[in-house]
This record gives sequence, structure tokens and C-alpha cells, in this order.
Amino acid sequence: MARKKKIENEAVNPLAENVHIQGAGTIKDEGITQTLKSNYMPYAMSVILSRAIPEIDGFKPSHRKLLYTMYNMGLLQGGTVKSANIVGRTMQLNPHGDASIYETMIRLARGNESLLYPFVESKGNFGKAYSKNMMYAASRYTEAKLSPISKELFEDINKDTVDFVDNYDNTMKEPTLLPVTFPSILCNVTTGIAVGMASSIASFNLGEICDTTVALIKNPDHDISETLPAPDFVGGGYVVYDKEELDRIYKTGRGSIKIRAKYSYDKSYSCIDITQIPPTTTCEAIIDKIVELVKTNKVKELSDLRDETDLKGLRITLDLKRGVDPDALMTKLYKMTPLEDTFSCNFNVLIKGYPKVLGVKDILDEWVDFRLECIRRRTQFTLNKKQEKLHLLQGLDKILLDIDKAIKIIRNTEAESDVVPNLMIGFGIDKFQAEYVAEIKLRHLNREYILKRTKDIEDLKKDIEELQGILDSKNRQKKIIIKELDEVKKKYSGERKSQILYEVEEFDSSAESEIPDYPVTLFITKEGYLNKIRTANLRMSGEQKVKEGDEVDKTFDCSNKDELLVFSDKGQVYKAKVDDFPDSKASQLGVYVPVKLEMEQDEKVAYICVIREYVGYMLFVFENGKVAKVDITAYQTKTNRKKLLKAYSLKSPLACCEYIEQDKEFVLCSTSGRMLILNTGALTPKTSKDTIGVSVMTQKKNHKIESMHEYVEGEFEKAWRFRTKNLPAAGALPSSGDNAAQISF
Repeated sequence: MARKKKIENEAVNPLAENVHIQGAGTIKDEGITQTLKSNYMPYAMSVILSRAIPEIDGFKPSHRKLLYTMYNMGLLQGGTVKSANIVGRTMQLNPHGDASIYETMIRLARGNESLLYPFVESKGNFGKAYSKNMMYAASRYTEAKLSPISKELFEDINKDTVDFVDNYDNTMKEPTLLPVTFPSILCNVTTGIAVGMASSIASFNLGEICDTTVALIKNPDHDISETLPAPDFVGGGYVVYDKEELDRIYKTGRGSIKIRAKYSYDKSYSCIDITQIPPTTTCEAIIDKIVELVKTNKVKELSDLRDETDLKGLRITLDLKRGVDPDALMTKLYKMTPLEDTFSCNFNVLIKGYPKVLGVKDILDEWVDFRLECIRRRTQFTLNKKQEKLHLLQGLDKILLDIDKAIKIIRNTEAESDVVPNLMIGFGIDKFQAEYVAEIKLRHLNREYILKRTKDIEDLKKDIEELQGILDSKNRQKKIIIKELDEVKKKYSGERKSQILYEVEEFDSSAESEIPDYPVTLFITKEGYLNKIRTANLRMSGEQKVKEGDEVDKTFDCSNKDELLVFSDKGQVYKAKVDDFPDSKASQLGVYVPVKLEMEQDEKVAYICVIREYVGYMLFVFENGKVAKVDITAYQTKTNRKKLLKAYSLKSPLACCEYIEQDKEFVLCSTSGRMLILNTGALTPKTSKDTIGVSVMTQKKNHKIESMHEYVEGEFEKAWRFRTKNLPAAGALPSSGDNAAQISF
């Protein structure tokens, strides 16, 4: 399919007349695939190759440009300098703006705690990777320099170990890669999102990586899991050991690693201190999730939660209720919160300009090949320098045979330009050697000086022979790599920060502790507030507190293990457990049920009943005189659904409803004044929740049923007047004697 691209008809300059643009007004047919190829593909390739995917030295271009700038500023030694100064200098290589450069420095800095082996020493507030609220200070307030391990990134960079290219404006040179002396690609977490692909590389302990690389150099069939047990993360925590998954990551570069937070229990204060969390989350995300679980009553073991993070480091404190098992609680929180999180691995690396997803062994093999090339180029560079020096000294050595002759040639040469050719002829040396001799000062033309300069000829010959031997032997080059890796390990490696958890206790929801069973009293108000008070504490409580204009409508004595059915005016029922509502006091208003059960904005509570066992019926009395008798088992569900639709019929407005465990007699009251005694046994129960019911009490025009209450013997003087053998019935108007009986009752 082709799209038509229309070029604007005219481009008129208001300051000029009769301006014409070649091709203006023509319509060009161009295939959509061709447009994507010409417009989008260059952008996609730029993102992949020059922005998001790291190369074999472990760096993206933005990181490399920043570190190389700091190296040129001499920040491997001495004190720190203002970050703004570093950012400004880096813009000579990176034209993408100071904000992005500074953010790159933040992540590389020790103070941010993003990297297991940071390359930048920081001074000032660099924020924290584990907190989204702890933001870093502006670049004018902070200072930085290169960390000691950064020396390993630039070792022999000036000895032609890597290629250099022009920067974006061709004013200076920058390296395409850094000649790192250890596999930094696997020593720090690196993530990036490109176009159509991404990269996510886990970090490993430097000592373990060096040992693994050395073992692979000595034996290509080495099992890397023997020397590389698991990744290691800057935030510490526990790495959940999964042999099968780790082997898959080591082999393919894809997989996932579970990381758990680390905690300690303070028995004296009955609290849990969480001090290390997974690198994929933040302390705010963890706290927000725990708060959500507490609000929804899924976690009831906590009495308080605080973020006590300070200059000493991260700390989230959980205060426990009496008798709570801290280990069992943490096992539960691991399952329900980001305290246990997954690090997804996608070891996508640029190898010679091509993105490849490689396993750990393949990455190390590629790094060894890269490092071998660096050593070969460094050796060749040093060899060339020594050969040049040897060549010059050999020319000087020939002068030693007859210094007077050299002086005579120079003195007797009339033209300055003829000095070098005459020396070449007189001593049989080449132009470079003659130039070197000609530049020697007059006072240096003595035997002592020349002997001092030529005594190193034999040493140079030995060095050249040694260097040539290295170039000719790949095994000797590998031995150099092994030696350098051992030195790096000795200098910079430390203990693992992430402990390996070989045996893991998983949270089992079915084995969760049972709901405590104790008697409670529920107070339900007309506006929909529910207050739960332990019956044992009720005697010590005063009068139930309610909002102004509200009053207690119903009171239930039940168990904390019972269930609630909450019917709304929208024809829906919400299920909850009494235990879902917190224990309260008479001095408190209680919980607003519509909010607790997440009802719709304009939805209100119509009726609440307590269910111990699903035995009995629900009676729905509608204003049109119909009554529906629904078996309560229709509301019983095997799943933990909280909301059931079509709980009752909405074809006629609901006048009232009632839950009964067995058949009873009720009195239906109409706005016409008539009353009818209904024995619910006369109604056939239905299993369809939204049944419209059967006609029970006929209504005259403009009248409706307004209420229902349970019949009490003696309520009417002549009760037979209000009973009927057949339904529907109109009911009867109470007499003066019936009214008196009701009043006395």
C-alpha cells in the first residue's frame, strides 16, 4: 500500500517576489515501507548502536564520553571538582544537554548506590537509587572525581590499544571503546531500552568474575557455575538460588532472578528492621504496598510502619502486634509485596557493531578476544617505540667511532641543509639517524654522553625480542590477561553483598492462620456505618457514638468468623467477613461500609445481614406488593468474590428485605393503612437471585408497601382479620382495638 506525500504548493518569502521552488506542487507516490526505511530506520539504528545497548567494555556511549572527559581532566588523582565543571567539559563530546550528562554521572557515582563497583567518587547529595523521593542536588552543589577502580578502565589507553574517532564537531578525538582490564560488562547492572530490543545485565562479584574468566582461559570447557554461584547486587539482600534458572541465564543470557529483602528482628521492641531491598524496587513502593494490604485487612499483624532511612542507610521499621511470628510475617510479605522481586535478565551486548544476546560464558569469551586485541596493539605500539629508539641509538653508536669526524663534517659543511646528507654519507646512516645526531647539542658531543646513551642498546634488543615473542604467542598474551585479572581481584574485589539463599520457605495461603473466633457486637447505623466491638469489652463501653442526624438501626451479636452480606440500592450484594472490619470502641464512629467495600460513588447500603452458615432465605418485599423468597445458598460462592451482580430484582422498587433462618410470620404495611400477616412458608423459595417474586398484597392506585416487621403474638386484637388463606390479598385496616393492642405492645 502506498501513501501520497504532497509537497506544499508554494513557499513564499514575503520579502521577495516571484519565488519558485523546484518540484513544488507535484505529488509523489512513495511506499510506506520505503518511508519507514528512509526515515525511521536510521533513528532506530542510532538508538541501538549509539545510546541504549552497552558494548563489550561495559559502557554505553554516554558513560564512556563522561569517564573519558574526567580522565582527561586528571581526576584520577587529586581532589574533587564541581560536577557542573565536569558536565560542561563533557558537552564537548556529548551534545545531548547538561541534564542528561549529570544524570549519567549520578548513576555512576558511589553516593547514589546504583552500581556494585562505582566509577565516580562523589561529594554531596547524589540521591539514592533505592528511593524515588531522595532526589540528587543540582550539579553546582556537588563534586566528583574518578574512583580508584577507574584506573583499570584507561590503562594504556594512549598506547593505541583502542581506536579513536572524531567527536561530533570534529574538534577532538574520543575512544570507541575503553581498554578495560577486567570484564566490567558483568560487574555492574546495566539496563537500556532501544527500538525493538532492550538490554538488562545483572551484576556479579568482581572476584568471582575474575576467577571465572581465568578458569575459562585455562580451560574452555570450564563449568562456570563452579566459580560463579549467583549474581551479586549493590543493595545486598538475598538471591534465591535456582540452579536450573541460573544455568539457563549462564547459557542463553535470558531468565529471571528472585531477590529478597534482608531483615532483622528486634525482640526488645517487637519490630522488624528491613535494611536491604531488591534493586528493582524502592522503599516507597514497598511501604505503599504494605499500607494497601493493611487497609484491605490482608495484613493484620502490624501496628505501625515507619521509614527510618537516614545517613546510615536504608531502614524500614515494622512494629508487630503481640504474639506475631516475625519470620512467618516476612514470608507472607515476600509473597505479597516487592520485598521479593524479580530481576529479568536479557544480556544484549553490542559486539563489533551488532547486537547479540549472549550467555555469561559467551560474553567472557568475547571480552577475552577484545582484551587480546588490546594487548596485541599495546605490545605492537611499545615494540615500535623501542625499535625506533634502537635505530636512533645505533646511529649514535656509529658516531662513537669517530666524534672528530662528525664535528669536522658539520664544521666544513657550508649550507645548513647539507649537514644531514653529509652525515649520512660520512657514517653510512639513514636520514632519521642523521637528524638525531645533528640535533645533539655541542656540549653533548663527548664520549661520556654517547656511552651513556648507547649502553641500553643490548637491553633494547632483549626487550624487542621479548615483545616480539609476545606478539607471536597467543598463550603468552593470555598469561598477561590472567596476571592482570589476578591483580585487579587483589586490589578491588571484596565480599559478596548479596547472600545466596539455597532453601526458601514459600508463603502458603492455604496454611495461613485461621481467623480468630471471639464474640463481637455489630452496630449498624442508618447512614451505613458499622462499628465492631468485642462483646467482652462492651460492658466497659459507653453509649455508641454516631454522626449528627444518624442513629443505630440494627445490632447483631455474632462471631468474628461470620460473614456479612451487604445489599445495595443498585441491586448488588457485597460479601465480606466480620474479621475484615477492625475492632473498635463505642467512642468511635466505626467504618463507612460503602467505602470499605469499594461501592460505586452513588451507591448506598440497603440492608446488612450476618451469615454464620448458609441456611435460610432472603425475603425481598417490593413496593408493588410482590415478595421474593430466595434461598440463601444462591449467595454462597466457592471463590472469594466480593461483589455479586443481580442480587435481587430491580423491576419494582425495593421496600424492605430480611434474612430468616426459618419460616416466620411478618406483617406487611401499606401506605393505604392496610396490613397483612404473611407466613413465609406459603411462598416457594427460588434459586434465582433476581426473581420478581409472587403477588402477596394487592395495592390500590397510588399506594405501595412501605414497611415490614416480624409479627408478635398479641399485636392485633383479632389477628384472624389480617390472615388469609389465598394470596394475593388486600389485607385489613386495623380497628381501634388493634391500634390499642399495638400501642400497649
